[in-house]
This record gives sequence, C-alpha cells and structure tokens, in this order.
Amino acid sequence: MALSRAEVQHIAELAKLHLTDAEIDAYTEQLSAILDYALELNSLDTDAIPPTASVLPLQNVMADDVVQPTLDRATLLRNAPDSEAGQIRVKAILE
Repeated sequence: MALSRAEVQHIAELAKLHLTDAEIDAYTEQLSAILDYALELNSLDTDAIPPTASVLPLQNVMADDVVQPTLDRATLLRNAPDSEAGQIRVKAILE
C-alpha cells in the first residue's frame, strides 16, 4: 500500500512535524513499507490461535511476606534529626 507524498505531508501536519523534502521522500518509502508489512500480517490465518494477553505464563514476581523482628523505637529515633515523646518531630508545613 503505497502512500503518496501528499498523504505523508498530511500526516506530518497532523503530528505538527516540519519535514524537509528529503524527509518526506524517506518517510513516504518507509511508511509504505510498514503498511505493506501490516497487510502481509493481516493475510495470515490466525483462526486456530486463541487470543492471548501474553505469550509467557503468568508469574507472580512478588516475594512472600515474612515476619521478621523490627528495630526497637529507641534505635529508630536515634536516626531522626529531632524527636519528642517517642515520635519523630518535624517542622510544621502549614501555618
């Protein structure tokens, strides 16, 4: 399916692209080749192939939750720049 220069210029205008004459010629050839390949793919018989969302089997990549001991409050508060009454103290962000 060959595209014309006018069609490529129209597509470029829709995409707000400013193309030179050389670029229009190159894109005319390249886009036509892409459309020809798409037509070739459309001619394949895929009736026996079930629709799939992924060709790979689904696999959970999350690690299992494992309960582990945590640090005590005093150790955690030692890393805070300021603390008060067992909590991290921060500057107010609202008036």
